[in-house]
Amino acid sequence: MKKKILSAVLSAAMVASMLVGCGAQPAATQEAAADTKAEASTDAAAPAASSEGGNKLTVFAWDPNFNIPALEAAAADYKANGHDDFELEIIVQSGSSDVESAVTLAGSSGDYSNLPDIVLFQDHWIQKYHRDYPDAFVSLEGADVNWSDFGAEKISYSTIDGQHYGMPVDNGTAIFAYRTDILAECGYTMADVTGITWDRFTEIGEEVYAKTGKHLLSMDGDGNDLIYLMLQAEGESQWKDGVPTLVGNPKVVSICEKIVDMAKKNVLYLANDWSDYTDQTIIGDMVAGVCNGNWIIPTMEQVADNSGKWEITTMPTLDGHEGYASNGGSSLYITANCKNTDLAKDFLAKTFGSSSQTYDESLLKGGVIGCYIPAGQSDVYQQGVDFFNGQAIYSTIVEMGGHVPTIEQSDYHYTLRTYMAAAIINARDGADLMTELQAAEDQTKFEIGG
Repeated sequence: MKKKILSAVLSAAMVASMLVGCGAQPAATQEAAADTKAEASTDAAAPAASSEGGNKLTVFAWDPNFNIPALEAAAADYKANGHDDFELEIIVQSGSSDVESAVTLAGSSGDYSNLPDIVLFQDHWIQKYHRDYPDAFVSLEGADVNWSDFGAEKISYSTIDGQHYGMPVDNGTAIFAYRTDILAECGYTMADVTGITWDRFTEIGEEVYAKTGKHLLSMDGDGNDLIYLMLQAEGESQWKDGVPTLVGNPKVVSICEKIVDMAKKNVLYLANDWSDYTDQTIIGDMVAGVCNGNWIIPTMEQVADNSGKWEITTMPTLDGHEGYASNGGSSLYITANCKNTDLAKDFLAKTFGSSSQTYDESLLKGGVIGCYIPAGQSDVYQQGVDFFNGQAIYSTIVEMGGHVPTIEQSDYHYTLRTYMAAAIINARDGADLMTELQAAEDQTKFEIGG
Protein backbone atom coordinates (compact mmCIF):
# COMPACT_ATOMS: atom_id res chain seq x y z
CA MET A 1 0.00 0.00 0.00
CA LYS A 2 1.35 3.38 -0.95
CA LYS A 3 2.12 5.80 1.84
CA LYS A 4 -0.34 8.61 2.24
CA ILE A 5 0.62 12.25 2.13
CA LEU A 6 -1.12 14.00 4.96
CA SER A 7 -3.34 16.49 3.20
CA ALA A 8 -2.59 19.04 5.90
CA VAL A 9 1.01 19.21 4.71
CA LEU A 10 -0.01 20.20 1.21
CA SER A 11 -3.02 22.23 2.30
CA ALA A 12 -0.95 24.98 3.84
CA ALA A 13 1.21 25.17 0.75
CA MET A 14 -1.77 25.19 -1.61
CA VAL A 15 -3.95 27.86 0.06
CA ALA A 16 -3.21 30.61 -2.46
CA SER A 17 -3.68 28.41 -5.50
CA MET A 18 -7.44 28.89 -5.29
CA LEU A 19 -6.91 32.65 -5.40
CA VAL A 20 -4.77 32.33 -8.51
CA GLY A 21 -7.34 30.20 -10.27
CA CYS A 22 -10.22 32.56 -9.65
CA GLY A 23 -8.29 35.71 -10.51
CA ALA A 24 -7.58 37.16 -7.05
CA GLN A 25 -3.97 38.03 -6.35
CA PRO A 26 -2.52 37.80 -2.83
CA ALA A 27 -0.03 40.55 -2.09
CA ALA A 28 2.14 38.74 0.46
CA THR A 29 5.83 38.17 -0.23
CA GLN A 30 8.38 35.64 0.98
CA GLU A 31 12.12 35.24 0.79
CA ALA A 32 13.48 32.53 -1.43
CA ALA A 33 14.89 29.45 0.27
CA ALA A 34 18.60 29.91 0.97
CA ASP A 35 19.68 26.64 -0.62
CA THR A 36 18.06 27.51 -3.96
CA LYS A 37 19.83 30.86 -4.23
CA ALA A 38 16.74 32.14 -6.00
CA GLU A 39 16.50 35.71 -4.76
CA ALA A 40 13.00 37.08 -4.21
CA SER A 41 12.75 40.86 -4.58
CA THR A 42 9.55 42.47 -3.33
CA ASP A 43 10.10 45.88 -4.91
CA ALA A 44 7.75 45.53 -7.86
CA ALA A 45 8.03 49.26 -8.63
CA ALA A 46 11.77 49.13 -9.23
CA PRO A 47 13.13 48.63 -12.76
CA ALA A 48 13.53 44.94 -13.47
CA ALA A 49 15.98 44.76 -16.32
CA SER A 50 17.20 41.41 -17.56
CA SER A 51 20.25 39.79 -16.02
CA GLU A 52 22.61 41.00 -18.77
CA GLY A 53 23.68 37.48 -19.69
CA GLY A 54 25.97 35.29 -17.62
CA ASN A 55 24.42 32.50 -15.55
CA LYS A 56 21.66 34.54 -13.93
CA LEU A 57 18.04 34.95 -14.99
CA THR A 58 15.31 37.20 -13.65
CA VAL A 59 11.59 36.40 -13.56
CA PHE A 60 8.32 38.10 -12.63
CA ALA A 61 5.86 35.99 -10.60
CA TRP A 62 3.14 36.87 -8.14
CA ASP A 63 2.29 34.23 -5.56
CA PRO A 64 4.69 33.47 -2.68
CA ASN A 65 2.62 30.47 -1.61
CA PHE A 66 2.11 28.87 -5.00
CA ASN A 67 4.05 29.62 -8.18
CA ILE A 68 7.07 31.19 -6.48
CA PRO A 69 7.92 28.00 -4.54
CA ALA A 70 7.60 26.20 -7.88
CA LEU A 71 10.16 28.55 -9.43
CA GLU A 72 12.44 28.07 -6.43
CA ALA A 73 12.14 24.30 -6.85
CA ALA A 74 13.05 24.62 -10.54
CA ALA A 75 16.07 26.81 -9.73
CA ALA A 76 17.32 24.31 -7.14
CA ASP A 77 16.81 21.43 -9.56
CA TYR A 78 18.67 23.15 -12.39
CA LYS A 79 21.51 24.21 -10.08
CA ALA A 80 21.92 20.68 -8.69
CA ASN A 81 22.17 19.16 -12.15
CA GLY A 82 25.35 20.59 -13.61
CA HIS A 83 24.74 24.35 -13.27
CA ASP A 84 26.47 25.19 -9.98
CA ASP A 85 26.71 28.91 -10.62
CA PHE A 86 23.12 29.35 -11.84
CA GLU A 87 21.05 32.04 -10.14
CA LEU A 88 17.36 32.86 -10.54
CA GLU A 89 16.16 36.20 -9.19
CA ILE A 90 12.41 36.11 -8.57
CA ILE A 91 10.86 39.58 -8.58
CA VAL A 92 7.59 39.30 -6.69
CA GLN A 93 4.61 41.15 -8.13
CA SER A 94 1.46 41.86 -6.15
CA GLY A 95 -0.68 40.10 -8.74
CA SER A 96 -0.84 38.81 -12.31
CA SER A 97 -2.21 42.18 -13.40
CA ASP A 98 1.17 43.73 -12.52
CA VAL A 99 2.85 41.47 -15.07
CA GLU A 100 0.24 42.32 -17.68
CA SER A 101 0.69 46.05 -16.96
CA ALA A 102 4.47 45.77 -17.28
CA VAL A 103 4.17 44.09 -20.68
CA THR A 104 1.59 46.66 -21.79
CA LEU A 105 3.83 49.56 -20.76
CA ALA A 106 6.87 48.05 -22.46
CA GLY A 107 5.01 47.11 -25.62
CA SER A 108 3.25 50.46 -25.93
CA SER A 109 6.52 52.37 -25.64
CA GLY A 110 8.56 49.91 -27.66
CA ASP A 111 11.06 49.82 -24.78
CA TYR A 112 11.43 46.37 -23.23
CA SER A 113 14.45 47.25 -21.06
CA ASN A 114 12.51 47.13 -17.78
CA LEU A 115 11.17 43.63 -18.35
CA PRO A 116 12.88 40.63 -16.73
CA ASP A 117 14.20 37.68 -18.70
CA ILE A 118 11.06 35.62 -18.04
CA VAL A 119 7.50 36.41 -17.02
CA LEU A 120 4.78 34.18 -15.58
CA PHE A 121 1.62 34.89 -17.56
CA GLN A 122 -1.96 33.70 -17.28
CA ASP A 123 -2.85 31.31 -20.09
CA HIS A 124 -6.10 32.93 -21.09
CA TRP A 125 -4.48 36.31 -21.82
CA ILE A 126 -1.31 35.44 -23.69
CA GLN A 127 -2.78 35.31 -27.20
CA LYS A 128 -4.14 38.85 -26.84
CA TYR A 129 -0.87 40.22 -25.48
CA HIS A 130 1.19 38.51 -28.15
CA ARG A 131 -1.10 39.89 -30.83
CA ASP A 132 -0.92 43.41 -29.37
CA TYR A 133 2.86 43.27 -28.73
CA PRO A 134 4.31 40.57 -31.02
CA ASP A 135 7.88 41.65 -30.32
CA ALA A 136 7.54 41.27 -26.54
CA PHE A 137 8.09 37.50 -26.38
CA VAL A 138 10.70 35.06 -27.67
CA SER A 139 9.67 31.74 -29.18
CA LEU A 140 10.72 28.54 -27.37
CA GLU A 141 11.46 26.88 -30.68
CA GLY A 142 14.76 25.05 -30.44
CA ALA A 143 14.32 24.20 -26.76
CA ASP A 144 14.80 20.51 -25.99
CA VAL A 145 11.20 19.78 -25.03
CA ASN A 146 8.91 16.92 -26.02
CA TRP A 147 5.67 18.89 -26.28
CA SER A 148 3.64 15.69 -26.48
CA ASP A 149 4.42 15.28 -22.77
CA PHE A 150 1.85 18.03 -22.14
CA GLY A 151 -1.89 17.98 -22.75
CA ALA A 152 -2.89 19.47 -26.10
CA GLU A 153 -5.41 21.82 -24.47
CA LYS A 154 -2.83 23.29 -22.10
CA ILE A 155 -0.25 24.12 -24.75
CA SER A 156 -2.89 25.38 -27.19
CA TYR A 157 -2.96 28.68 -25.29
CA SER A 158 0.74 29.32 -25.78
CA THR A 159 1.12 27.95 -29.31
CA ILE A 160 1.00 30.88 -31.71
CA ASP A 161 1.32 30.54 -35.48
CA GLY A 162 2.53 27.00 -34.97
CA GLN A 163 5.33 27.98 -32.57
CA HIS A 164 5.58 27.29 -28.84
CA TYR A 165 6.04 30.35 -26.66
CA GLY A 166 5.07 29.28 -23.14
CA MET A 167 6.37 26.64 -20.74
CA PRO A 168 3.43 25.27 -18.72
CA VAL A 169 3.58 25.56 -14.92
CA ASP A 170 0.31 24.88 -13.12
CA ASN A 171 -2.55 22.63 -14.09
CA GLY A 172 -6.11 24.01 -14.22
CA THR A 173 -7.73 20.62 -14.88
CA ALA A 174 -11.23 20.47 -13.41
CA ILE A 175 -12.20 17.94 -10.79
CA PHE A 176 -15.67 16.77 -9.82
CA ALA A 177 -15.52 15.89 -6.13
CA TYR A 178 -18.31 14.18 -4.22
CA ARG A 179 -18.99 13.58 -0.53
CA THR A 180 -18.98 9.79 -0.44
CA ASP A 181 -20.75 9.69 2.94
CA ILE A 182 -23.66 11.76 1.58
CA LEU A 183 -23.86 9.60 -1.53
CA ALA A 184 -23.90 6.46 0.64
CA GLU A 185 -26.65 7.90 2.81
CA CYS A 186 -28.73 8.19 -0.35
CA GLY A 187 -27.78 4.74 -1.63
CA TYR A 188 -25.11 5.72 -4.17
CA THR A 189 -21.40 5.12 -4.73
CA MET A 190 -18.77 6.96 -6.79
CA ALA A 191 -19.41 4.51 -9.61
CA ASP A 192 -22.99 5.77 -9.76
CA VAL A 193 -21.82 9.34 -10.49
CA THR A 194 -19.01 8.52 -12.93
CA GLY A 195 -19.74 8.46 -16.65
CA ILE A 196 -23.35 9.61 -16.28
CA THR A 197 -25.57 12.09 -18.09
CA TRP A 198 -26.51 15.45 -16.65
CA ASP A 199 -30.11 14.24 -16.58
CA ARG A 200 -29.11 11.33 -14.34
CA PHE A 201 -26.99 13.68 -12.23
CA THR A 202 -30.06 15.87 -11.75
CA GLU A 203 -32.16 12.89 -10.64
CA ILE A 204 -29.53 11.90 -8.07
CA GLY A 205 -29.21 15.51 -6.97
CA GLU A 206 -32.91 15.80 -6.33
CA GLU A 207 -32.74 12.75 -4.07
CA VAL A 208 -29.71 14.08 -2.23
CA TYR A 209 -31.40 17.43 -1.57
CA ALA A 210 -34.65 15.79 -0.47
CA LYS A 211 -32.87 13.48 2.00
CA THR A 212 -30.04 15.68 3.27
CA GLY A 213 -30.81 19.30 2.37
CA LYS A 214 -27.47 19.53 0.55
CA HIS A 215 -27.04 20.66 -3.04
CA LEU A 216 -25.08 18.28 -5.25
CA LEU A 217 -23.29 21.24 -6.87
CA SER A 218 -22.74 24.98 -6.49
CA MET A 219 -21.17 27.76 -8.55
CA ASP A 220 -20.63 31.50 -8.36
CA GLY A 221 -23.74 32.89 -10.02
CA ASP A 222 -22.03 36.14 -11.05
CA GLY A 223 -18.91 34.57 -12.54
CA ASN A 224 -20.49 31.31 -13.68
CA ASP A 225 -17.72 29.03 -14.93
CA LEU A 226 -19.99 25.99 -15.01
CA ILE A 227 -21.27 26.88 -18.48
CA TYR A 228 -17.74 26.87 -19.89
CA LEU A 229 -16.71 23.70 -18.03
CA MET A 230 -19.77 21.76 -19.17
CA LEU A 231 -19.29 22.88 -22.76
CA GLN A 232 -15.59 22.06 -22.84
CA ALA A 233 -16.38 18.57 -21.55
CA GLU A 234 -18.49 18.24 -24.71
CA GLY A 235 -15.63 19.51 -26.88
CA GLU A 236 -17.77 22.56 -27.68
CA SER A 237 -17.11 26.32 -27.56
CA GLN A 238 -19.35 29.34 -27.12
CA TRP A 239 -17.36 30.89 -29.97
CA LYS A 240 -17.20 30.24 -33.70
CA ASP A 241 -14.61 32.04 -35.80
CA GLY A 242 -14.26 34.71 -33.15
CA VAL A 243 -17.99 35.38 -32.81
CA PRO A 244 -20.14 34.41 -29.80
CA THR A 245 -22.53 31.71 -30.98
CA LEU A 246 -25.19 30.86 -28.42
CA VAL A 247 -28.73 30.55 -29.76
CA GLY A 248 -27.45 28.93 -32.94
CA ASN A 249 -25.49 26.27 -31.07
CA PRO A 250 -27.68 23.35 -29.89
CA LYS A 251 -25.14 22.19 -27.30
CA VAL A 252 -24.88 25.66 -25.76
CA VAL A 253 -28.66 25.82 -25.51
CA SER A 254 -28.89 22.31 -24.05
CA ILE A 255 -26.19 22.99 -21.45
CA CYS A 256 -27.88 26.21 -20.37
CA GLU A 257 -31.23 24.42 -20.14
CA LYS A 258 -29.65 21.79 -17.88
CA ILE A 259 -28.13 24.46 -15.63
CA VAL A 260 -31.41 26.32 -15.26
CA ASP A 261 -33.25 23.07 -14.57
CA MET A 262 -30.72 22.05 -11.90
CA ALA A 263 -30.96 25.46 -10.25
CA LYS A 264 -34.76 25.33 -10.13
CA LYS A 265 -34.68 21.85 -8.59
CA ASN A 266 -32.15 22.75 -5.87
CA VAL A 267 -29.59 20.39 -7.37
CA LEU A 268 -27.37 23.39 -8.19
CA TYR A 269 -26.95 26.37 -5.88
CA LEU A 270 -26.04 29.56 -7.74
CA ALA A 271 -24.21 31.67 -5.18
CA ASN A 272 -24.55 35.45 -5.03
CA ASP A 273 -20.83 36.03 -5.55
CA TRP A 274 -17.43 34.36 -5.15
CA SER A 275 -17.40 34.75 -1.36
CA ASP A 276 -20.82 33.17 -1.09
CA TYR A 277 -19.62 30.33 -3.31
CA THR A 278 -16.49 29.54 -1.31
CA ASP A 279 -17.39 30.62 2.22
CA GLN A 280 -21.02 29.60 2.41
CA THR A 281 -21.50 26.69 0.05
CA ILE A 282 -18.14 24.90 0.32
CA ILE A 283 -16.66 25.96 3.66
CA GLY A 284 -20.18 26.36 5.01
CA ASP A 285 -20.83 22.71 4.11
CA MET A 286 -23.95 23.27 1.99
CA VAL A 287 -22.88 20.96 -0.84
CA ALA A 288 -22.20 17.30 -1.50
CA GLY A 289 -20.35 18.02 -4.75
CA VAL A 290 -17.74 20.48 -6.05
CA CYS A 291 -16.75 21.03 -9.68
CA ASN A 292 -14.01 23.50 -10.65
CA GLY A 293 -10.34 23.80 -11.47
CA ASN A 294 -8.28 21.73 -9.04
CA TRP A 295 -7.15 24.94 -7.33
CA ILE A 296 -10.48 24.72 -5.45
CA ILE A 297 -9.01 21.91 -3.33
CA PRO A 298 -7.50 24.17 -0.60
CA THR A 299 -10.95 25.73 -0.08
CA MET A 300 -12.46 22.28 0.39
CA GLU A 301 -9.69 21.28 2.79
CA GLN A 302 -10.58 24.12 5.16
CA VAL A 303 -13.40 21.91 6.45
CA ALA A 304 -11.20 19.53 8.43
CA ASP A 305 -14.16 17.51 9.67
CA ASN A 306 -14.78 16.35 6.09
CA SER A 307 -11.34 14.80 5.70
CA GLY A 308 -11.60 11.34 4.20
CA LYS A 309 -15.14 11.92 3.00
CA TRP A 310 -14.37 13.33 -0.46
CA GLU A 311 -13.31 11.57 -3.66
CA ILE A 312 -12.84 12.93 -7.19
CA THR A 313 -13.93 11.74 -10.61
CA THR A 314 -14.73 13.09 -14.07
CA MET A 315 -17.65 15.32 -15.07
CA PRO A 316 -21.07 14.20 -16.30
CA THR A 317 -21.87 14.99 -19.94
CA LEU A 318 -24.93 15.23 -22.16
CA ASP A 319 -24.58 11.67 -23.46
CA GLY A 320 -22.89 10.08 -20.44
CA HIS A 321 -19.25 9.85 -21.55
CA GLU A 322 -16.69 10.89 -18.95
CA GLY A 323 -16.09 14.63 -19.24
CA TYR A 324 -12.84 16.58 -18.95
CA ALA A 325 -12.37 20.33 -18.67
CA SER A 326 -9.93 22.95 -17.40
CA ASN A 327 -10.26 26.31 -15.67
CA GLY A 328 -7.25 28.52 -15.02
CA GLY A 329 -3.48 28.08 -15.21
CA SER A 330 -0.31 29.93 -16.20
CA SER A 331 2.92 29.46 -18.17
CA LEU A 332 6.40 31.00 -18.34
CA TYR A 333 7.48 33.20 -21.27
CA ILE A 334 10.88 34.56 -22.31
CA THR A 335 10.78 38.31 -22.97
CA ALA A 336 12.42 40.36 -25.69
CA ASN A 337 14.72 41.83 -23.04
CA CYS A 338 16.41 38.51 -22.27
CA LYS A 339 20.16 38.76 -23.01
CA ASN A 340 20.74 35.02 -22.77
CA THR A 341 17.86 33.24 -24.46
CA ASP A 342 19.87 30.02 -24.76
CA LEU A 343 20.19 29.85 -20.97
CA ALA A 344 16.51 30.71 -20.49
CA LYS A 345 15.40 28.02 -22.92
CA ASP A 346 17.71 25.46 -21.35
CA PHE A 347 16.52 26.31 -17.83
CA LEU A 348 12.85 25.98 -18.79
CA ALA A 349 13.43 22.83 -20.83
CA LYS A 350 15.37 20.99 -18.12
CA THR A 351 12.99 21.91 -15.29
CA PHE A 352 9.32 22.48 -16.12
CA GLY A 353 9.88 20.94 -19.55
CA SER A 354 11.20 17.56 -18.47
CA SER A 355 12.00 17.13 -14.77
CA SER A 356 9.79 15.16 -12.40
CA GLN A 357 12.03 16.47 -9.59
CA THR A 358 10.90 20.04 -10.32
CA TYR A 359 7.27 18.95 -10.29
CA ASP A 360 7.61 16.83 -7.15
CA GLU A 361 9.12 19.72 -5.20
CA SER A 362 6.63 22.21 -6.67
CA LEU A 363 3.80 20.03 -5.40
CA LEU A 364 5.30 19.47 -1.96
CA LYS A 365 6.40 23.06 -1.36
CA GLY A 366 3.78 25.07 -3.24
CA GLY A 367 0.89 22.72 -3.90
CA VAL A 368 1.40 23.17 -7.64
CA ILE A 369 -0.08 20.30 -9.63
CA GLY A 370 1.86 20.34 -12.87
CA CYS A 371 0.94 19.71 -16.49
CA TYR A 372 3.91 17.47 -17.34
CA ILE A 373 2.23 14.11 -17.95
CA PRO A 374 5.22 11.85 -17.00
CA ALA A 375 5.39 13.58 -13.59
CA GLY A 376 2.13 11.85 -12.73
CA GLN A 377 4.05 8.58 -12.46
CA SER A 378 6.41 9.78 -9.72
CA ASP A 379 6.14 8.40 -6.19
CA VAL A 380 5.08 11.81 -4.89
CA TYR A 381 2.21 12.12 -7.37
CA GLN A 382 1.20 8.48 -6.81
CA GLN A 383 0.82 8.81 -3.04
CA GLY A 384 -2.63 8.96 -1.56
CA VAL A 385 -4.15 12.04 0.05
CA ASP A 386 -5.94 11.58 3.35
CA PHE A 387 -8.53 14.29 2.72
CA PHE A 388 -9.64 12.42 -0.40
CA ASN A 389 -9.97 9.04 1.29
CA GLY A 390 -6.45 7.99 0.34
CA GLN A 391 -7.09 8.63 -3.36
CA ALA A 392 -3.98 9.47 -5.45
CA ILE A 393 -5.63 12.62 -6.73
CA TYR A 394 -2.49 14.32 -8.06
CA SER A 395 -1.59 11.60 -10.55
CA THR A 396 -5.27 11.35 -11.44
CA ILE A 397 -5.49 15.08 -12.16
CA VAL A 398 -2.39 15.02 -14.37
CA GLU A 399 -3.81 12.06 -16.29
CA MET A 400 -7.17 13.79 -16.67
CA GLY A 401 -5.44 16.91 -17.98
CA GLY A 402 -4.23 14.96 -20.97
CA HIS A 403 -7.85 14.35 -22.03
CA VAL A 404 -9.16 17.94 -21.89
CA PRO A 405 -10.54 18.91 -25.32
CA THR A 406 -9.06 21.90 -27.12
CA ILE A 407 -11.80 24.38 -28.01
CA GLU A 408 -11.91 27.86 -29.52
CA GLN A 409 -11.00 30.61 -27.05
CA SER A 410 -11.54 34.36 -27.11
CA ASP A 411 -10.12 37.51 -25.55
CA TYR A 412 -13.74 38.29 -24.67
CA HIS A 413 -14.19 35.12 -22.65
CA TYR A 414 -14.92 36.98 -19.41
CA THR A 415 -17.19 39.49 -21.10
CA LEU A 416 -19.37 36.69 -22.44
CA ARG A 417 -19.22 34.86 -19.12
CA THR A 418 -20.70 37.89 -17.36
CA TYR A 419 -23.61 38.17 -19.78
CA MET A 420 -24.28 34.42 -19.82
CA ALA A 421 -24.24 34.27 -16.03
CA ALA A 422 -26.91 36.97 -15.95
CA ALA A 423 -28.92 35.09 -18.56
CA ILE A 424 -28.89 31.93 -16.42
CA ILE A 425 -29.98 33.81 -13.30
CA ASN A 426 -32.78 35.57 -15.16
CA ALA A 427 -33.98 32.29 -16.70
CA ARG A 428 -33.91 30.60 -13.31
CA ASP A 429 -36.12 33.40 -12.04
CA GLY A 430 -38.68 32.96 -14.85
CA ALA A 431 -37.35 34.80 -17.91
CA ASP A 432 -37.29 33.10 -21.31
CA LEU A 433 -33.89 31.41 -21.72
CA MET A 434 -33.61 31.88 -25.48
CA THR A 435 -34.38 35.58 -25.17
CA GLU A 436 -31.73 35.90 -22.47
CA LEU A 437 -29.12 34.03 -24.50
CA GLN A 438 -29.83 36.19 -27.53
CA ALA A 439 -29.33 39.29 -25.37
CA ALA A 440 -26.02 37.91 -24.05
CA GLU A 441 -24.86 37.21 -27.58
CA ASP A 442 -25.91 40.64 -28.85
CA GLN A 443 -24.30 42.49 -25.91
CA THR A 444 -21.01 40.68 -26.39
CA LYS A 445 -21.01 41.33 -30.13
CA PHE A 446 -21.62 45.00 -29.41
CA GLU A 447 -18.62 45.17 -27.08
CA ILE A 448 -16.41 43.40 -29.61
CA GLY A 449 -17.55 45.78 -32.32
CA GLY A 450 -17.19 48.78 -30.04
